[in-house]
Amino acid sequence: MDFKNVIFVTDLDGTLLTDDKRLLDCDLKAIERFRAGGGIIAAATGRGIAMAKRVVEMITDVPSVIFNGAAVYDFSRNEFLWRCEIAKRAYDYVDIIARAFPNIGAEVLCERAIYVPYLNEVEKTHLDWEQIKPEYLGVSEIPKSGWLKFLFSGEPELIDKVERFIEAGDFGGVHWIRSGPLFYECLPEGVDKWSGFQHLIKLLHDEERFTVAAGDYNNDTAMIKNADLGCAPINALESVRDAADLVVCDNNSGAISEIIDYIGKI
Repeated sequence: MDFKNVIFVTDLDGTLLTDDKRLLDCDLKAIERFRAGGGIIAAATGRGIAMAKRVVEMITDVPSVIFNGAAVYDFSRNEFLWRCEIAKRAYDYVDIIARAFPNIGAEVLCERAIYVPYLNEVEKTHLDWEQIKPEYLGVSEIPKSGWLKFLFSGEPELIDKVERFIEAGDFGGVHWIRSGPLFYECLPEGVDKWSGFQHLIKLLHDEERFTVAAGDYNNDTAMIKNADLGCAPINALESVRDAADLVVCDNNSGAISEIIDYIGKI
């Protein structure tokens, strides 16, 4: 397939990035070849601006999907092209769930600010790894507008319990998604990476392009199922691999390079 007919959106953590958060040379060279041939590549990530910026700017100069689909952001112009806020009724969920699970960590992400009302070791490690300096505020002190997503962090066994608690309770009007073993996220209702991908396509006026999506976790499933070609690395969850049209090598071995080679042979 001619690359100029393709738009390719990839997840970052566990897909494009290695386990230690590196970009492989083979993937970067394949992306350069893809872009030189007229292909459009973008990221679709749960990260916000600060956490995504370094990686996104290494692979593309077109806008990308951030906050797990709640926004499309143009890093080259440093501006939001589209965004969607969580319903205010959901703001109370943070304290309700934190009272039920005193050891939980919590993080609220707004356009250009990150607030941490509850800190645990998993949350601290996450912030340190990404070199992010949030504001430590109680939920009542966080501005009452502009929440694009919030998440809970903890060891997998704790997050399993939080997930079951939320599923059994009255926590509607939003979209809940497990984005990793250590994280459970709250997004605006109807929002996921596929809806963000669709907004990106419309903003770029590229509705006729062949769509390719790649990811490894539950928050990637919607875009993998709905893209013309859905791809997953072998390290992806079994359910994600089952949803994919193409399963390639793991994220430490050049998954993106293998996908781009495959596109060129279609």
